Amino acid sequence: MNPKLEALQPYPFERLNALRAGITPNGAYPHTALSIGEPKHAAPAFVIEALTDAEALTTDIGVYPATRGSEDLRETISTWLEARFEARTDPNSEVLPVAGTREALFSFAQAVTGRKPDPVVVIPNPFYQIYEGACLLAGAQPWFVNASRDNDYQGDFESIPEAIWKRTELLYLCSPGNPTGKVVPGPTQRWLIEQAHRYDFVIAADECYSEIFQTTPPTGLLSVSNAMGNPHYARCVVFHSLSKRSSLPGLRSGFVAGDSRVLSDYFLYRTYEGCALPAHTQRVSALAWADEQHVRENQAAYRAKFNATVPLLKNHLDLYLPDGGFYLWAHTEGDDTKFAAELFRDCNISVLPGSFLAREWRGENPGASHVRIALVAPVADCVVAAERIAKWLEAR
Repeated sequence: MNPKLEALQPYPFERLNALRAGITPNGAYPHTALSIGEPKHAAPAFVIEALTDAEALTTDIGVYPATRGSEDLRETISTWLEARFEARTDPNSEVLPVAGTREALFSFAQAVTGRKPDPVVVIPNPFYQIYEGACLLAGAQPWFVNASRDNDYQGDFESIPEAIWKRTELLYLCSPGNPTGKVVPGPTQRWLIEQAHRYDFVIAADECYSEIFQTTPPTGLLSVSNAMGNPHYARCVVFHSLSKRSSLPGLRSGFVAGDSRVLSDYFLYRTYEGCALPAHTQRVSALAWADEQHVRENQAAYRAKFNATVPLLKNHLDLYLPDGGFYLWAHTEGDDTKFAAELFRDCNISVLPGSFLAREWRGENPGASHVRIALVAPVADCVVAAERIAKWLEAR
């Protein structure tokens, strides 16, 4: 077996299962899962209808799908990028459909690293664990950037030494962030693009939560690149998905867009990986990217959850309304694993310890003493859970 596999750490949910093992939850309450960021809103009806079109499906499953994706899908994505981010892209060279952002964020590191000796991949901390796994299996060294409470949960990228920048081949951004919900400010993104040009690395911006926000649509890397005079997005690549935007996590559909030179080589990699989206997935994905009404309804549903739960919790937990995404990043004062275990025992509610989402780096685990609360359940369930948590905290 590949010895690099030994460097991989257990996934956060494996650790959560181990934490809860042997605990008998309070049977007076039904279980409420606020731990996994799996959207629970109903899929758009028009997508389901299109998937069940027998005539179209018969045609779709009778062909090998193109790795580059259908022309219709790429043009629809390109149109969406311009409407949403004012970012003009060439659908033939600057857009590439992928099987969800998870798959693409992992495989991208395998394709773009290995040119420099002792390569480095810069990763936000806390983070989506795929970034770390991709880095390690690519044979690179992770360099974490703490997004700490005392820095308003923004990454201190300027603390990275020049010696590390020189070795950097890839930098992962997540904006809005998982789990913090913070948007990386435009000036910070611009500075990072300047660093990418100065030190010759690629920025992979995970923007899969960009369409779930409170008031202001989050800025994107392509927008910043274009505004600073880098209209062809050199060294800039963004990742988007229908999972969160359209509540279609099981469709496994997303795209990568940006630097055509990078995507040309990444396309070559993907032709060998064998990960083309099935034709029926491409067909219905184009329909989803072309429609904004269901996205607005999705946004309103998440806002309703925040509006209903934050007032119930803010007097008992140190938390804030996130810029985007559907997580509450709550400071627990004490041990986050103990908090999560006891909440499960007493209230039959699952949340994810923040320390499971981060690494000890420079003497600090920035996820420690935090929990991630995923507001994915129906609003009524979220309210009941928030009331139960508030009552539990009052009694502690």
